[in-house]
Amino acid sequence: MFIRNLTPRLLRAIEDSPVVFLNGARQVGKSTLAQSIVRKKGGRYLTLDDLDVLSAANSDPKGFLSGLQGLTVIDEVQKAPALFPAIKVLVDKDRRPARFLLTGSANVLTLPKISESLAGRMQLVNLHTLSQGEIGGMTEGFVKAAFADEIPEGRDTPAETTTLNRRVLNGGYPELLGPGRTPRRPAWFSSYITTILQRDVRDIADIAGLSEMPRLLALLAARSTALINRSDIARDLGWPRSTVDRYLGLLEMIFLFDLLPAWSGNLGKKLTRSPKVIFRDTGLASHLVGSDPNHPPSDHLFGRLLENFVVMELQRQATWFEEDIQLFHFRTHGGSEVDILLEDRRGRVVAIEVKSTSSPTATMFRHMKRLAEDLGDRFHRGILLSRSENRLAFGPNLVTLPLNSLWTLGSQPQDESG
Repeated sequence: MFIRNLTPRLLRAIEDSPVVFLNGARQVGKSTLAQSIVRKKGGRYLTLDDLDVLSAANSDPKGFLSGLQGLTVIDEVQKAPALFPAIKVLVDKDRRPARFLLTGSANVLTLPKISESLAGRMQLVNLHTLSQGEIGGMTEGFVKAAFADEIPEGRDTPAETTTLNRRVLNGGYPELLGPGRTPRRPAWFSSYITTILQRDVRDIADIAGLSEMPRLLALLAARSTALINRSDIARDLGWPRSTVDRYLGLLEMIFLFDLLPAWSGNLGKKLTRSPKVIFRDTGLASHLVGSDPNHPPSDHLFGRLLENFVVMELQRQATWFEEDIQLFHFRTHGGSEVDILLEDRRGRVVAIEVKSTSSPTATMFRHMKRLAEDLGDRFHRGILLSRSENRLAFGPNLVTLPLNSLWTLGSQPQDESG
């Protein structure tokens, strides 16, 4: 079983709040993590994937919750929306922490009746597919190192092509990466998509046309890290724009893809406001475009997947970083762009460019240099991640690092005690 780097934060949230909601797509490890929490803290585990339990929860929510003592885990709670008002009543009567750990495969913040029921009573924690550190038994510290006064010395090694390609195209679903587990990837991903569309989408929306959604998913995967253009998507698929908007909302709600927002800092420039398409897992994205570790995509498409991979590695690390970090992309109408911006609560910005080259050059920093001039003291550092093994300075606070610094720089062995 993989140790999840999110565990200490999840335990702190449980100790602080009456209700904690563990969000994430199916098969990312929510149930396994929730069961491990019950073993650590004691309590009761209930899953609404069990039809008898689901029937009891839906028929009598108040009775279902009555008499529960200690921490109660309710897995896949979005299947029984009537539980949320009943939990609200119980929590309002007794606000002690560690009462409920809920897990769900749909973003409850997008479901008004549910999110309103537990507003101010619930902490939300997001779980992603496995990070590279979790796969290797380490807790990564790249985000912390990026905001440090000086980047610490790391185990700088070249991002070896075959290994890096496999990391990107494998993705991070535990079922595909656990010891001794060698399911056929295409069959597993095909079954996964079918299950999500037939179960999770139907749990939250009664819609026709589910058989058409894989076309939309494949199109999004091919446009990974591109600016989203809903009108173009509608035209390419031959669908009404309203249908595209609704289906995109549903796919985002069940954590198959995300939108990386455009940075909107006041620089006196005209900035692009469109977000970028980001797949939650590059293994799934590679499957959708017909690629896998044995059948890699074109260099152009792999470049998109590589940038997507870096975004998600940073998103994962941000979930356990002790400070609040937000991720953005940056683009002006004049053509200046930076792949990723990390911004902390103090307003400091770390700019990150992702290049597949093994020979970075000074011209690759030109947009970061312009951003540094515009931001002044707010610009903390610019990092270019590439396949090079060298750590080189290209100006004040501008540096190249190997791509595998993402999971080696500042990393520590995992604390198995949580």
